[in-house]
Amino acid sequence: MTAHPTSDYSIDTVIVGAGVVGVAIARELALSGLDVLVLDQEKSPGQHQSTRNSGVIHAGFYYPANSLKAELCHEGKQELYRFAEERHVPHRRLGKIVVATEEGQSAKLEAMHARALACGVEDVTLMSSDALRRMEPELGGVAGLWSPSTGVIDAMALLDALQAEAGDHGATFSFASRLVGVDKHSNGWMLRVESGGSITRLNCRVLINSAGIEAPKVAQHIDAYPQERVPATYLARGNFFTCRGGAPFSHLIYPLPGPIGLGVHLTLDLDGQAKFGPDVEMVEHISYDVKPERAEGFYDSIRAFWPGLKQDSLMPAYSGIRAKTGKPGDPQDWVIETPSAHGLGGLINLFGIETPGMTCCLALGRYVAERLRQEDLIPLHH
Repeated sequence: MTAHPTSDYSIDTVIVGAGVVGVAIARELALSGLDVLVLDQEKSPGQHQSTRNSGVIHAGFYYPANSLKAELCHEGKQELYRFAEERHVPHRRLGKIVVATEEGQSAKLEAMHARALACGVEDVTLMSSDALRRMEPELGGVAGLWSPSTGVIDAMALLDALQAEAGDHGATFSFASRLVGVDKHSNGWMLRVESGGSITRLNCRVLINSAGIEAPKVAQHIDAYPQERVPATYLARGNFFTCRGGAPFSHLIYPLPGPIGLGVHLTLDLDGQAKFGPDVEMVEHISYDVKPERAEGFYDSIRAFWPGLKQDSLMPAYSGIRAKTGKPGDPQDWVIETPSAHGLGGLINLFGIETPGMTCCLALGRYVAERLRQEDLIPLHH
């Protein structure tokens, strides 16, 4: 640990990762008066989870009532809708039906309804099979859960609005900038950043690791960080397919969730075009290729709730990879790790930030700022 390292630049706060959560944190801290720099190894923001998901604003009833996801999702959803309306970010409050496709699933649907109420999501209602058919005549199922506050949003436009507001309050962004090393010193952190073939040294007081699926790798670059705290991770790729000829639905349709993901569901984009996904494909490396043959596994899943799906009508669309920690199938909450947990002043790690991260991005930004205040890392006069 060195006391006064020489650096090319000094800045108060560095955020690693320009996904929707990292940019939302940058906005919140810039609004608090901090001098903020966001680094990202890609050439533009949100190139991974932020723009490779279903684009859904979640209502907040999938998560255990005492989890961070549940705590932030209900308020986060309302805040995101307000932000989108005020900043003219394209979005639509379409509503979602979670459908039980066989009699044995009705109890799970009722448990989900009870969890929703426990999480403060009071606008959800149980639906009979007749009510399902009245709302969506082509939908197969024995019962449903109706969530009117679920919607969809243009993720890229959201990122643009967040980045613009952060920039208006003094935050700066450096793309194609890869963190290659971090050393602790008495006044904060020394970062080595590779950009354009050269290494720049940055001095900062606060370092926030919001690198999504790469967050554990970033933690491994932090020299003083106890490596046994880096969570075990795995890459769960989700593939999406579109449907030739469209789909006859006007709401989002979800099956009951599976052991890892929320199941192959039907979402609609802002133009009403349907897409199906994601499935769960375990991969060793980050790659977004969609194998056309994976469609075969989709037909049975989709026909459980849409019996009318024609064979050979699915076409590859895109894929994304979720930030999963622990073992496949284990329950996973978000981990926001502060100095009081790991003992290193000025370091915040965000691990396992996946769904509903986009829904909660503003709430997560505020939560991180609050934790910084609790650790005396943001002066109270800001």
